[in-house]
Amino acid sequence: MPCVFQVILHQPQIPPNTGNIIRLCANTGCGLHLIEPLGFELDRRSVRRAGLDYAQLAIVQRHASLPACLASLGEIRIFAIETGAGRPYGEARFAAGDALLFGSEVHGLPPAVIAALPAPHRLSIPMRPGNRSLNLSNAVAVVVYEAWRQLGFG
Repeated sequence: MPCVFQVILHQPQIPPNTGNIIRLCANTGCGLHLIEPLGFELDRRSVRRAGLDYAQLAIVQRHASLPACLASLGEIRIFAIETGAGRPYGEARFAAGDALLFGSEVHGLPPAVIAALPAPHRLSIPMRPGNRSLNLSNAVAVVVYEAWRQLGFG
């Protein structure tokens, strides 16, 4: 069964976040792509506790770089979700097969990656003024569920 969306994590650092996202992807039918270097070993207990019981239900791939990941996905629309990146994610119109790109918990996405995307594909999650960011696994869940909702959860 094809993946409804492709979730791309650029150099994730915190194992439980990635574990939670594995679980999320298994339950929503999304593919998960992890861009190296990772800030942890994928088989560490903290990742397993949060998500490995779902690992056989989720499609998880590791890539040496973002260009390698994008090459493996072929022609695909990419949306970068980054604090302060542009328009709110709820204004985007998602389609099956779109890629949702998230930065690491520590560094976010590199500015060159964001700048390479068309302005309408640079999305943010609204927050109250003065707040820095959401937890990565929460941010992925918010956007994945909005995108899936737009498809009627089909």
